[in-house]
Amino acid sequence: MESRVPLAERMRPQFLSEFVGQQHIIGKNMLLRRAIEMGEVGSCIFYGPPGTGKTTLANIIANNMNGIFRKLNAVSSGVSDAKEIIAEAKKNKIQFGKQTYLLLDECHRWNKSQSDSVLSAIEDGSIVFIGSTTENPFTSMTRAIVSRCRIFEFKPIQDSDVIECLKRAITDKNKGLGNLNLIVKEDALKHFAWASSGDVRMALNSLELAVKTTEKNSNGEIVIDLQVAEQSIQKKALSIDETQYYDILSSFCKSIRGSDTDAALYYSQRLILAGCDPMLIARRLVAHASEDIGMADSNALLLATSAMYAVEKMGVPEGLIPLSHAIIYACEAEKSNSVVHALNLAKYDAENVMDDNIPNHLKNHPSINGPKVSYKYPHDYGGYVKQQYLPDKLKDKIYYVPSKNGKEKNLTRKKFKEDI
Repeated sequence: MESRVPLAERMRPQFLSEFVGQQHIIGKNMLLRRAIEMGEVGSCIFYGPPGTGKTTLANIIANNMNGIFRKLNAVSSGVSDAKEIIAEAKKNKIQFGKQTYLLLDECHRWNKSQSDSVLSAIEDGSIVFIGSTTENPFTSMTRAIVSRCRIFEFKPIQDSDVIECLKRAITDKNKGLGNLNLIVKEDALKHFAWASSGDVRMALNSLELAVKTTEKNSNGEIVIDLQVAEQSIQKKALSIDETQYYDILSSFCKSIRGSDTDAALYYSQRLILAGCDPMLIARRLVAHASEDIGMADSNALLLATSAMYAVEKMGVPEGLIPLSHAIIYACEAEKSNSVVHALNLAKYDAENVMDDNIPNHLKNHPSINGPKVSYKYPHDYGGYVKQQYLPDKLKDKIYYVPSKNGKEKNLTRKKFKEDI
């Protein structure tokens, strides 16, 4: 039975020393690591891409705390399941002094009533709630749960860490593939790591599939080369090296910014024919539609997002037609970087000027002791009326300054107009 358990599950780390990646969360002197080492982990939510260690770290926390680990999946569980675990947790805490850790996979799938069923247990410490999700909890979960948890964002695992996990599985004789006469070529390891996009589970499962479907050679060896790796993970290796890849991608981006349509089309096709995912090009195009074109021609952003949707839904080769359409439009469009400039100025002040003195007339609950200034409803004045919106320290700040390019040159900032 144990041999039928997927390799990724068998190789799941049991101790913090075995865990790879997420150094911004559990690196030396990081908050979560200190909490684990001191046995003071509270309720938290882990969110990030699949295969980045969310469930694994939750298991490690429960084991390290010498607690009781219970797991639910939000897709198949409900209020009754949660109540049963909470009742059991209270009993174990009173009788045995054991803390129960409840891991809820796909926690964003619970609705408000389901989430409310664990609120009191989280507050009184009956359970330590650890949610894991691939969705941003701030937008996908009820605010009551989020406010009671620490939020930790998981990042895709770096290729070097994925390769370390693969090598560990290849040599491990107890849980891994160490008892096989197995040879995995270095370029195959690198391809598993690159093609999995930071998903350790995908990399390990692809390696296992490669091993199970490859016949032994005349020496009794199972040899996994690049060709086998490509077939097992169903993604072709790039026919260019890493330096060339980033050079061509940089050239593509700068060709859009420089309005060279022919160069941008050429570089996009070089990348795609080399094995690059067209969605990467589509995503870069969306970014440049605001970064380099912006308000000079806002239609570029609409066309870029439409092209990204088309590539996602239609695939190759049909999706390359609307993608090329959007690339041509972006190159030929007027250029302006005023959006990025405004973003950076506003971000700087938001980080460095902590002024919470919001004008009283803008507040949801105006202060009784505040200035007696009434909010002017713009539609009562024909759509615009001049009044203060920024806090006092920033009231004269200007972040967005229209360029003199494209449609943007016709914009007149209403902030500079007199009342109408």
